[in-house]
Amino acid sequence: MSVKTESSFSFPARPSTESFAMQSPSLPRMPSLSVVIPVFNERGNIGPLVQEVVHHLRGKIAFDIICVDDRSDDDTREVLGWLKAEVPELRVLLHHQRSGQSTAIRNGVKHAFSPWIATLDGDGQNDPADILKLLAARQAASPQVRLFAGWRTERKDTASKRWASRWANRIRQSLLRDDTPDTGCGIKLFDRAAFLDLPYFDHMHRYLPALMQRAGWKTLSVPVSHRSRGSGQSKYTNLGRALVGIRDLMGVAWLIQRSHVTATSELSAGSKS
Repeated sequence: MSVKTESSFSFPARPSTESFAMQSPSLPRMPSLSVVIPVFNERGNIGPLVQEVVHHLRGKIAFDIICVDDRSDDDTREVLGWLKAEVPELRVLLHHQRSGQSTAIRNGVKHAFSPWIATLDGDGQNDPADILKLLAARQAASPQVRLFAGWRTERKDTASKRWASRWANRIRQSLLRDDTPDTGCGIKLFDRAAFLDLPYFDHMHRYLPALMQRAGWKTLSVPVSHRSRGSGQSKYTNLGRALVGIRDLMGVAWLIQRSHVTATSELSAGSKS
């Protein structure tokens, strides 16, 4: 799969206003899609990423963008302030203490007004153009599918990270049987109400397909692009991810074993069943 690059979205010292000067509408009162982006120390990536989201979605769907800053210690918050002044679709949430990616995603979803959520990693490695691909998949899918998970068929990561992810996916699938080839991909589309009904814990964003299936919903993996990081460095190490992942994996497996999904209906007056 070819990976799209957007050279026109290079990030200057201060975000350019030119790309927003044309056709800059006021924010719709009730967007149909909220794009949630957790951010930590991404001052060189978040500007181009927000511009790309606007470029691909404006005029196609009523949307807003919710960037959740997990108390960055670079000038990411200043960059987000500049962007907010220029992008009417952008909302910015600030964590008062560092809480991690899962908490940032959950807080963004809780503050969203729309019934459907798209997520992107703040490092720019997800291509916002793929949001439209996920929306098209939702249009063609059964209403029972409440999560559309990105599947990075051509990873643009180091060999060691690709190797670690490959083994982690195999171990996860053997225990959870979630039929998801790439649960760690940051770009996803899901139903807001279904997400907020899931059990919350740190690092839960890595297990969304299994958790959605545990709740009785169906999930679908959709091939998407993957790009090299534009600037900065990854916030995770292979060892750190593995140590946390083992504990989380056992916890999710326990949740699945102990879960019961039962259909219900309300009895009408005078009815026997």
